[in-house]
Amino acid sequence: MEDTEVRDLISDLPQSIMESILSRLPIRDAVSSSILSTKWRYRWTTLTHLVFDDNCVKGCNDRALLEGNLISFITRTLFLHQGPIHKFQLSTSYLQCCPEIDQWLLFLSRSGIKELVLELGDGEWFRIPSCLFNCKKLTRLELCRCEFEPPPSFKGFLYLKSLNLYQVLVGPEAIESLISSCPVLENLSLSYFDSLALTVRAPNLKYLCLEGEFTDICLENTPQLLAMSVAMYMTEDTAEHFEQSSSCNFMKFLGGVPLLERLIGHIYFTKYLSVGNRPGKLQITYSHLRVIELYQVSFEDMKEILVVLRLITNAPSLTELKISGSSHTSAATEAPDLAFWAKECPKDCTFKQLKCVTMTDMSGVPHEMEFIKFLLANSPVLEEMSISPCVYVMDCRMNMLIELLKFRRASGQAEILFVQE
Repeated sequence: MEDTEVRDLISDLPQSIMESILSRLPIRDAVSSSILSTKWRYRWTTLTHLVFDDNCVKGCNDRALLEGNLISFITRTLFLHQGPIHKFQLSTSYLQCCPEIDQWLLFLSRSGIKELVLELGDGEWFRIPSCLFNCKKLTRLELCRCEFEPPPSFKGFLYLKSLNLYQVLVGPEAIESLISSCPVLENLSLSYFDSLALTVRAPNLKYLCLEGEFTDICLENTPQLLAMSVAMYMTEDTAEHFEQSSSCNFMKFLGGVPLLERLIGHIYFTKYLSVGNRPGKLQITYSHLRVIELYQVSFEDMKEILVVLRLITNAPSLTELKISGSSHTSAATEAPDLAFWAKECPKDCTFKQLKCVTMTDMSGVPHEMEFIKFLLANSPVLEEMSISPCVYVMDCRMNMLIELLKFRRASGQAEILFVQE
C-alpha cells in the first residue's frame, strides 16, 4: 500500500515540477527516470539542455568499450529526443575523432541549437563539418582541439555572443572573418594559438582573453571593451618579429578602449606593448580602469617601465595595482639612469583612488625601488602595499627592500607589508 502511494505521488507531480527536476539531473540519470512510471517514461526527451561527459557511461578499463558505449548513449539520446535542443555540450576524454560527431552536429543544426560546446580528448584533432555553420541561432560556441574552415557561403553567426576557441587550427584570415561576422559578439577567448597575427574587429566586444604565440595583435574596432586578459608566449621567431616592428604596439592594442575597467597582462605583455615608435602624450584617458595586473615586468628595460607609467598615470580611477617583476639582481651593480624618473614622471600626478598595491618577485634593483617610491609619494588614500622579494634575491637586496620603510608616504594610513615566501 505504501509503495503504491509513493508511486502515485511521483506520478502525479505537476509537469512543471517534473521538468524542473529533470533539468537539474545529469543526463544519464534523466534518461533513467523513464523507469519511475508511465508518466515519467520519455519525459526527458523534451529537455532542451543536453550535457554529455565521461560520467554518462560506467567506468571500466577497456577504453574502446567506454568510447563505444558513450557513442551509443549519445546517438540513442538524440534519436529519441523530441523538440528543440538549445544547448549541447560534449566534454569527454574518451572521444577524439569519430564520424558519429558529424551526424550529431548535422542533427543539431536542424534542432534550433543555441549553445554548442565541444571538448574532445587528446589525439587526432576533429575537423568540424560545414553543417556547423548552418546553426544560425547560435549564441555561444566553444571548440577545443579541433580544426575548421568556414565555407565561402558563410555569412556569420548573427546572434553569437560568446566565442571560445582552445587549441583550434584555423587560418588567420578565417578567424578574423569569423570574429567580424558576429555583430553582437561580447565575449571572445582564443587560447593556445601558434604564430598568429590577429586584428580584432568587434564593436560590441566586452570581454577578451588571448593566450598563445601571437606575433601581432591589433584591436581595431573594440570601443565597448571592459576587461581583457593577455598572455603572449614568445619563441625565437616571434621575438625577432617583435623587434622588427616599427608601429606603436601600445596604440594598436590600447589606443581604442576608452571604457576598459580591468586589464591583466601576463608574460611578455609589457614587452610587446613597449615595441615600436613611442607616442607622445596619450590622447586617451582610461577613466573607468580600476584594476591593472601586469606580470613579469622587466625594470631593467626603460621602455617597459614607460608602458607601466603610461598606463597608471592615465587611469584616474585606478584602485588596485598588481605587478610582478622579472629583473636580475646583477643589473643593480650597473649605473642606472635614475634621472629617468624626474624626466618621465608627471609632476602633478596623484593616484586619488589607489588603495591596494601588490608587488611580487621584486629583486630590489634601483628602478624597482624608484617605482615603489613614486607610488608611495603620490597615493594619498593608499591603504596597503604588499611587497614580496623573488626567491633568488641576495641578502643585500633584502636590505634594500627594507629601506622602503624610510620612503615618504602621501597616505598616513598606508601599511607596508614585507612578505618573504
